[in-house]
Amino acid sequence: MNHYNVCLPNYSIGTDCYKEIGYYARYYGKKAVVIGGKTAMSKVKAALLEGIAGTDIEILDFIWYGGDSTYENGDALIANEIVQKADIIFGVGGGRACDTCKYVANEMDKPLFAFPTVGSNCASVTAICVMYHSDGSFRDYYYPKLAEHTFINPKIIADSPYELLWAGIGDALSKECEAVFSSKEDDLSHTPLMGVQLSKICTEPLLAYGKDALQACKEKKVTTALEQVVLDIIVSTGLVSNMTTQMPDYYYNSSLAHCVYYGSTVTEAGHKHLHGEIVALGVLCLLTYDGKLDERDRIMQFNKEIGLPICFDDIGIKEDEFDVMVEKAMTSTEWKFRPKDVTRERFMQCMMEQNKAGRAWKAK
Repeated sequence: MNHYNVCLPNYSIGTDCYKEIGYYARYYGKKAVVIGGKTAMSKVKAALLEGIAGTDIEILDFIWYGGDSTYENGDALIANEIVQKADIIFGVGGGRACDTCKYVANEMDKPLFAFPTVGSNCASVTAICVMYHSDGSFRDYYYPKLAEHTFINPKIIADSPYELLWAGIGDALSKECEAVFSSKEDDLSHTPLMGVQLSKICTEPLLAYGKDALQACKEKKVTTALEQVVLDIIVSTGLVSNMTTQMPDYYYNSSLAHCVYYGSTVTEAGHKHLHGEIVALGVLCLLTYDGKLDERDRIMQFNKEIGLPICFDDIGIKEDEFDVMVEKAMTSTEWKFRPKDVTRERFMQCMMEQNKAGRAWKAK
């Protein structure tokens, strides 16, 4: 490869950040279509319309994204005449809505502006989409361009479901341990080295502000703790994602914690739990695998305090399902880019060991 590109996210944050839409969209066109979740669009509609008031931007329509980030839903949107007429796509909602919009914008070569309505993931600022089959099982990754700009309104996120911020904390807890673990055997060049180093600022704000942020979300209040956790979940982890992914050369964005999640998608109970909820348990499995038991116990205590799972009993998955979970995990990108010491048997064993450790921790 003679060159490579590094594209980092642009973002605005604040309760009045939608007023900046006209400024950042001024070079991209005048006709926008809003695509997103039904509830998400209803929550942002008034603020969006207020934000573009007095600008040249016209919203053609508000269109549901289809309910999941599948190629089929994306292709249906691409075929939609209103989407075809739009100059700009406004992607509104959570991770699956944002990922669907990134796919559509990339395939149509249209500019995308992202409006996350939950603090559950970094999808609104990353150049990766998690794509699923129609049955909800993981399909593959798709690599789009970044959104031109992301608008993070903490007032709207404070009004989102508590469970999504809670799961977002669980997902973000994986960023440091996975980036460090997956890159441990490699001599890192400039960009992935920066990404891995940035990952080391992702854990502590969650532990320091997490409980207070969740309380603020419960009370639907914008607080410093809420903003710090939201920035960690959306921006910090998103920066790491973009700097640690260069396919097909390297992938340090996620590892065994996400292998646990992808494995869970082929179990019946796995579909009853949120992505970040299961990843939080995967973090404990990874730290168990890596022998970092003091750090595992510190995060296990935090998980227990805020109700994230610490053993597979907590998410209804039985040990006799581990075999099929591992088979699914072994089809993932994370498994392909795993450190050389990771084997099927050792991965299975770390899940068993964490299940035992979590049960003992709950009994304290």
